[in-house]
Amino acid sequence: MIESAWGESSTLSVGVEEEIMILDGETFEPVGAVDLFLRESEGLDLPGRLKTELHASVLELNTDICADATEAVAALAELRAAADAIARRNGLRIAAAGVHPITPPEELPIVDEQRYLDMVAYVGPIARRQGVSGLHVHVGVDSADACFHALEGILQWLPLVLALSVNSPYLGGRETELLSTRAAILAELPRSGAPPAFRSYAEWEAWVERLVRIGVTVDYTRLWWDIRPHPRFGTLEVRMPDQPTALERTAAFVELLRELVRVALREPPPPYEPGRRGDYQQNRWAALRFGMEAELIHPDGSRALPARDLAAEL
Repeated sequence: MIESAWGESSTLSVGVEEEIMILDGETFEPVGAVDLFLRESEGLDLPGRLKTELHASVLELNTDICADATEAVAALAELRAAADAIARRNGLRIAAAGVHPITPPEELPIVDEQRYLDMVAYVGPIARRQGVSGLHVHVGVDSADACFHALEGILQWLPLVLALSVNSPYLGGRETELLSTRAAILAELPRSGAPPAFRSYAEWEAWVERLVRIGVTVDYTRLWWDIRPHPRFGTLEVRMPDQPTALERTAAFVELLRELVRVALREPPPPYEPGRRGDYQQNRWAALRFGMEAELIHPDGSRALPARDLAAEL
């Protein structure tokens, strides 16, 4: 059994992770200085923590467990302010977007931690391309079954969430003709995109345990899906949006995702329809390519319509 903490925090509690770029204060090129931020944040009284990500030019801001979106965004404001102060003292800046528009991610330094070195050794050059930034929102649920219920209930809405968030059309100084280059790069990872169609949380858990047992993965945190159960936190983790630049946009996405989970838990569980994963993959691609100009298959599967119309319905 995977270690779990279901119900240890209140239902619909929120935890948020923002992935922020560390830039030179004059050139605005990425700088591999995450260790500086970790050192200088030690001892600060913050409503969360500053952490490493795969690339040393990315700083992760993690809130504590928050009662709602308002509290989570207030915590993020403090974390951003602390990171900004550290940056400015050291001739640096912080910035937020899905991808740095100029520097190719393959050129960014990797954090010298074993888990990241193992990832690069396994995934190869694709891992070095993952110098991209996203917004991750954890929503508390009271049981494993509720987590699975919410996951399946909101999954078909997530391509629209991506379309609403797209802000990474450039890579290495070139326009890619994709509105979320970040989402396209993430799709290169193994175990990415939508989770496979499982009938229950227990079936998901057995699948993960089998992959760990045969040596394919270390644990479920190496499943780089757009949404996943996070049993050790007792949450459903949504990893879909490009990292918003403005904190006000982060606030909107946190509130939206929390509300999606709330409504999904109020409704009956959706039927088991493995073929709908094909709808998801089509919609995910259309969203990262066209953003709000995309044509998306409606979550009920009955028709396609413009993303703007689907957003109005949402």
